[in-house]
Amino acid sequence: MPAPTSAVTVRPVRGARDRTRFIDVPYDFYPGRYPEWVPPLRRDVKDTLDPSSNAFFEHGDMQLFLAEDASGAVVGRIAGIVNGMHLEKHEDETGFFGFFECVEEYAVAEALLDAAADWLREQGLRRMRGPANPSLNDTAGLLVDGFDRAPSLLMPYNPPYHEGFLERYGLERAMTMWAYYLHKKYAKYERLQRGVDLVKRRTPGLSLRTLDMDRLEEEVRTVRDIYNDAWSDNWGFVPMTEGELQQLADELKQIVDPEIVFFVEHEGTPVGFSVALPDVNQALRHVPDGRLFPYGVPSGLTTLFLHMQYGVHECRMPLMGIRKDYQGKGLDSMLVLATIENGPANGYAACEMSWVLDTNDRLKNHVESLGAVVDKEYAMFETPLSQND
Repeated sequence: MPAPTSAVTVRPVRGARDRTRFIDVPYDFYPGRYPEWVPPLRRDVKDTLDPSSNAFFEHGDMQLFLAEDASGAVVGRIAGIVNGMHLEKHEDETGFFGFFECVEEYAVAEALLDAAADWLREQGLRRMRGPANPSLNDTAGLLVDGFDRAPSLLMPYNPPYHEGFLERYGLERAMTMWAYYLHKKYAKYERLQRGVDLVKRRTPGLSLRTLDMDRLEEEVRTVRDIYNDAWSDNWGFVPMTEGELQQLADELKQIVDPEIVFFVEHEGTPVGFSVALPDVNQALRHVPDGRLFPYGVPSGLTTLFLHMQYGVHECRMPLMGIRKDYQGKGLDSMLVLATIENGPANGYAACEMSWVLDTNDRLKNHVESLGAVVDKEYAMFETPLSQND
């Protein structure tokens, strides 16, 4: 994206050509400026924005916008987002903005945020929060510290000036989120093992198993049921729909390693889970334009290709959940211990646990006691939407 030389025009995305230009924005802007940025695969971004491919659109809506300078060159983008499941769950008249990118000029950011805010007002909403791409179940949050390190799988990266632009516009921090990094060299195995032994003595009948790929859809449904129960009272939580569940199962087939996905059961009934995924961003860094081949790669071969070509030596744990009836019993220790034992044995020397809400003091203290350190800081921002009389 070039720097604007005159007035900026923001207009809605209309048609396939505009949509392609919207997708192209970060691929044109980040290379050569921000070496730690990791390009997502273009086809994944395209599917995220496509109502026929993304189950989010079963309950949500998006309006994409492009910012152009006087010559017609794109200098930024944004999306206004209505999340139907969020509104049903929270009843807070909150809409979202996402896919935000702009050159380092506040006037461009202001024009883009105005466009998203105006569209959300037209939908009858009274608060704007973000960034979410398009929901908190997807890539979400703004990177505010840790710009010198590459993001893990499905974590955002953005220029440092974005935070200042959002705050200047009037957006305030709604939540801080942390990414913790744990390397096998620094993991406190003995302390964790003692804790797990105590957990098992206090709650007899606990057992642990890995993901069964032959029953993947059933396993994903179990994850959804536990997740929707475990996280229901957490900040920003939105339950997954059946359509989103199926989409998750299809996506997991491409990247999952069953040896680092665990279920904890009590007398044979699943009561908790953890999902760690190979951090394929380590490989995607070598695909700067977001295209594996000119005509793509069959989805089932994506991870195999990346592993063979570049190697993936770390993982990210994006999901962990314990049913409410079993929370506070230390079952999360069993899941973490299993991950840091099985991870190195399967080629993963380190794991990022992200993100952890700033309000979750128990989990923060727990992961820090195991030898994990804060690696990056993220945040969500929000502002009331003034209503026009």
